[in-house]
Amino acid sequence: MEHPLLYEINTRCWLRDLSGSEQRLVTLANVPDEEFNTWQRLGFTHIWLMGVWTTGARAREIALKVADLRCAYDEVLPRWTEEDVAGSPYSIADYSVPELLGGEEGLKQFRSKLKVHGMKLILDFVPNHLGVDHPWVSAQPELFVQSATQVDGTFAVKTPGGTRWIAHGKDPYFAGWTDTAQVDYRRPGAREAMQELLLSVAGRCDGVRCDMAMLLLNEVMARTWGHLPSPEPAPVGEFWSDAIPVVKAAHPGFIFMAEVYWGLEGRLQSLGFDYTYDKALYDDLIWSNAAEAQRKLLAHPSEYVARSVHFLENHDEHRVAEKLSPPENRAAALAILGLPGMRFLHEGQLTGAKLKLPVQLGRRPVEAVQPEIQEAYEKLLTTLKQTAVGGGEGSILAPRAAWEGNPTAQNLIVVQWQAKAPNFDLVVVNLSADRSQGYVPLNAPDLAAHHWMMSDLLGTESYERVGSDIAQSGLYLDLPPHGAQLFHLEPKG
Repeated sequence: MEHPLLYEINTRCWLRDLSGSEQRLVTLANVPDEEFNTWQRLGFTHIWLMGVWTTGARAREIALKVADLRCAYDEVLPRWTEEDVAGSPYSIADYSVPELLGGEEGLKQFRSKLKVHGMKLILDFVPNHLGVDHPWVSAQPELFVQSATQVDGTFAVKTPGGTRWIAHGKDPYFAGWTDTAQVDYRRPGAREAMQELLLSVAGRCDGVRCDMAMLLLNEVMARTWGHLPSPEPAPVGEFWSDAIPVVKAAHPGFIFMAEVYWGLEGRLQSLGFDYTYDKALYDDLIWSNAAEAQRKLLAHPSEYVARSVHFLENHDEHRVAEKLSPPENRAAALAILGLPGMRFLHEGQLTGAKLKLPVQLGRRPVEAVQPEIQEAYEKLLTTLKQTAVGGGEGSILAPRAAWEGNPTAQNLIVVQWQAKAPNFDLVVVNLSADRSQGYVPLNAPDLAAHHWMMSDLLGTESYERVGSDIAQSGLYLDLPPHGAQLFHLEPKG
């Protein structure tokens, strides 16, 4: 089973940076070969082009006027100009690629190059809402949540039948996104239109990252929009359980990835999502809750973990280099990269970027590379590529105390990977600032029949271990604070 390694790119800023360094206009049609070669060398299997769709003029105008956003621009990009503000890529005016980024033909060429290099393309699908500039807002207002009169969170739309008040997209816990219009999934017609739109997107990529995917659930729609009822009887089934099989039938092997919170991850997996965000693990890693991270990973069914998206940052979160020291960053990175499931890294993460960029910006500042972090990720990714990690069968192991009264085994994340017996690999991470010990049971076949050579591929340590001792007591581990080791084990002789 392949466990994807995903790389998220801020498309607009990335192409602008490339154009500057190449001293020519770089679009999706003519991305330098070095970019593809680098991704391939580091082992990425999927590239997510975040923000590739068209944003409209009204959305950009809103992005220029919101005071909080202007403050954010000031903080990360001093002396920014209005030309630097492109508008939110999640206020989509049209699911087409702007000519400035290379257009639809450029996207085709980019995808073809990815395929040549053994990689696949992930694009955004924003199901909950469309941008205020989308033509459906005025041409098909019946597809949106609306009110007969003005209420908070709505905006006026002139139609031949008079003014309609369309609701801005939102989740139930925050005010609406003022550059969006909320699709009404309680209406069968809206579901049909969005399914067709999803099919159109699916024809141009190999998978979609679905923004705030849980907002479409019937119970969430009912809770969020009960004050603006739909005039039509709501469909009984869920949108996702209806739409996902249709897309997969048309495009076998297509990947559905959900941004999801509130403990609804398993629910969306049951509705057909291949992968769902693991925000709980992210929180535990960022806030150094080592024991809780281990507890949750061991408590979850193995299938749930293997269908989770493990990450340390993305465009919505603060930079991990801002939150964790380099040793903590390295340990947490090996933890997410060593787990079954989708492993997810973010542009800038590999070089130690610290500035969280508002997605509305089309230009970003140049940040100095942090050599210690860059070297750590380079070593991790190139070494992992040579092992069974992500390409074999992975199982999370449960360490036990090394001796009575020593609780530090709960700080360890240990994952065993095997692609071809008898050899196997062992990811071992200490998530705490304390030296930590424990015994871990291994499940390799014929373990007791061999003496084993055990070499740390990320360091210089090498040991010989007696298989019968390991089979009886487990493998003894002793890691320094924030230790991160990748052991290869093979029979001696």
